[in-house]
Amino acid sequence: MASYSDAVNDALERLDDLGYERGDRSELVNHGPMAAETLATLGHGADIGAWVEVYRAKPHHDRPTPRHLLDPSDETSWRSALGDFGRAGDWEQLFRRELAESPWPEVVVRWWPRLVSGLLAGITHGAIRTAHAIRSVAGTPDPSPAQLTELARGLAYWAARHRSLPGQPDFRGMSSLARAVAELPREQLGNSLPPPQARLVSRERLGRIDRMAGYREALHTVAPADPQLMLTRMTAEFAGVYLAHTEIYPIPLIHGVTLPAAVRIVLPHLPQEMHLPTVAAVWQLHVALLLAFTGGRGGEDSALEVARQAEVPPFDELIARAVEHKDEHVIKFTEACLRENGLRPDPRYAVAVQAAQQRIPVPELGLIP
Repeated sequence: MASYSDAVNDALERLDDLGYERGDRSELVNHGPMAAETLATLGHGADIGAWVEVYRAKPHHDRPTPRHLLDPSDETSWRSALGDFGRAGDWEQLFRRELAESPWPEVVVRWWPRLVSGLLAGITHGAIRTAHAIRSVAGTPDPSPAQLTELARGLAYWAARHRSLPGQPDFRGMSSLARAVAELPREQLGNSLPPPQARLVSRERLGRIDRMAGYREALHTVAPADPQLMLTRMTAEFAGVYLAHTEIYPIPLIHGVTLPAAVRIVLPHLPQEMHLPTVAAVWQLHVALLLAFTGGRGGEDSALEVARQAEVPPFDELIARAVEHKDEHVIKFTEACLRENGLRPDPRYAVAVQAAQQRIPVPELGLIP
């Protein structure tokens, strides 16, 4: 069996030429490095080679090339390039230099507070790709150039697709997370929107998020608690949200779990004073996901009881099914729920994984748009 480090580095070398995104409208993110790292984490390094060959068959955009130098010490230089995807190559060049000149933990601590307001970047994939890269370099005594390059690319994608949501979230309220989710008003959606229409509706809603009822209030309604505990409450609650909403496209709400699970990977590498503001930014993203992608509570009220009564295989079997399924979202969601369930067991995790494996088409069938 290949070691974790060998499996990750082999995958990164095979995926090195792929650009950040794919799709006619650049709406699909390159999941290759994230899913390959997840397979290695799950102990399925031997399956990565075959998985990469299947994944590489999906056409990706070319790698971006640098155009203009960004100066990390000059805020006027780099801030104007935040959210400018045409500068993705410049951002990658910047972070390659940063990681060549400083230890990776210093680079992460320096840039995390500059980027965390833009968790919406790539529908959360800027932060998630960065977190997978951090797990990779942190799990290896001597990270390879390929691993450090992947960290540079995660940060670069986050910066290039950076998109801030309006308002400043904080935890100064009295409500529990579950109560805040339950009380958030939501505009009605049409039933069973197909993916292209669902994307258009969600983008329109995100564009007017600060004018949607309940958005501003929700940013401040949750009571503060230990950041790690709040992440646990988030992942469990949003596993239930995913389970409850069978009427909508089955991928976007997955990120309500995978984002906080990814943030948990990063928190140990950040100063304590960054922890609660980071979790507050995750909550803001959760509010936006709920308002943009759901049109009501659906079955959220009964999700926990449904999960308790459901027949679901053990996680070992769910992992095997995820590897066999091969979809990158299924693989990452399964690992995130496994990890979260290991910290604080909740039946919603396993049942949500089983639901995702059933709802998301197998890639070979060509049904994923």
